[in-house]
Amino acid sequence: MQEEIQKLFDKMCDPKESEAYYFADKLGGMADEVTKDQLIQLVKGDSWEIAYLACRALSKTPYQEEALEAIFGAIFDKKNKSVQGAFVQILEEFELSNSFVDIFRVYLFGNFKASTLAKDYLDEVEFDITPRTIRKAEKHWNHYIHNPEDEGSLQLKKSEVEPMLKEMKELFE
Repeated sequence: MQEEIQKLFDKMCDPKESEAYYFADKLGGMADEVTKDQLIQLVKGDSWEIAYLACRALSKTPYQEEALEAIFGAIFDKKNKSVQGAFVQILEEFELSNSFVDIFRVYLFGNFKASTLAKDYLDEVEFDITPRTIRKAEKHWNHYIHNPEDEGSLQLKKSEVEPMLKEMKELFE
């Protein structure tokens, strides 16, 4: 089995392989703990294309929580700033109900594509919200307010975020 898994890794990571997505999906379906750890190392690696394929493979595994932690790490890694959108896009393959704060951070601090995709997730995913979740979101919001990228985006995000946070707080009053 390890030999077959290694062949799938080799094919998925081959830049000339036109069926890399197929091999990533197949690898994810066969993943065990060791394979998961190898995939997470690829997510953290220097090649964003291979990292993306590793994310896709991880989406097919039962290791969703660990995979999401690695993917959000890749999203916020400065070396991936120009390709954040690709990593945010792959999130659609994951269960995101416990990832409100991470998605919210992407919305606030991501590049245009990442932020736009994160806004879609914020609008469409049914998140598990707790008072602690709201406090964490407010912490990131306060950081954003005091460190805006530009005044135009601050006004737009303010018009979207403040009603959202208010509505979430009202759920617990």
